[in-house]
Amino acid sequence: MRNSRWQPTLLVRTSIALHLLAVIAVIAEPGQWRWALGVVLANHLLLMLVGLWPRSHWLGPNWTQLPAAAVARNEIALTIDDGPDPIVTPQVLDMLDRYATEATFFCVGEKAARYPDLCREIVRRGHSVENHSQHHRHYFALMGRSGFTRELQNAQDTLTVITGQRPLFFRAPAGLRNPFLDPVLARLGLRLASWSARGFDTRIGDDERVKYRLLRGLRAGAILLLHDGNAARTSDGIPVILEVLPAVLAAASAADLRFVTLRKAVS
Repeated sequence: MRNSRWQPTLLVRTSIALHLLAVIAVIAEPGQWRWALGVVLANHLLLMLVGLWPRSHWLGPNWTQLPAAAVARNEIALTIDDGPDPIVTPQVLDMLDRYATEATFFCVGEKAARYPDLCREIVRRGHSVENHSQHHRHYFALMGRSGFTRELQNAQDTLTVITGQRPLFFRAPAGLRNPFLDPVLARLGLRLASWSARGFDTRIGDDERVKYRLLRGLRAGAILLLHDGNAARTSDGIPVILEVLPAVLAAASAADLRFVTLRKAVS
């Protein structure tokens, strides 16, 4: 579990210092308020841009690939977001069984509460269920500390009660966040996880394009991202993940890569 004491990054510490200096400058020289405001606004713009970069480490620790020990073991992680989905998830589970593959499912709390047996089945088959917020709000990145706490804590409680296993990882909806998220993660003992390769399979219905994006990122230590919830459909109406997954799993096997859950990659 992550250290519960929050340790702000250099960018966050610098931002706090800039705000304090701006206040002091305005108190000392009220006529300089325009310069002070400009500095603060520029800093906020930088923080916003960093928050829009899902793989950034500037706002806090972020798993963009597996730890070095997992890389040395030739391990790779398959992560599946936005479920559980009553139609797609069972088919994904059967496919993972056929390839003897472990995956990490980042589940939405309210969906897990709607389909608790399916969520339990994910764990029963040897996969892990992690925190993807309670409601998957489209404005998640605009929330403050209390909003983050509510979304993450509710999902923690929901998923723990259903699966009997407390989530250790969190992935932000769309990967977007702001500086208030990291202190909440630290308090809840959660690690932030993003990805190293994604197929944009919620928007792209062309399975060949999605497959290409994932296969070019296939290497030891990679964290791959697909979706069982909100999955785009091919021209034949088939969820993209079902068309793409066999090729990705076969390619990983041919490259002697072994799929593990994020939990197992920690050890």
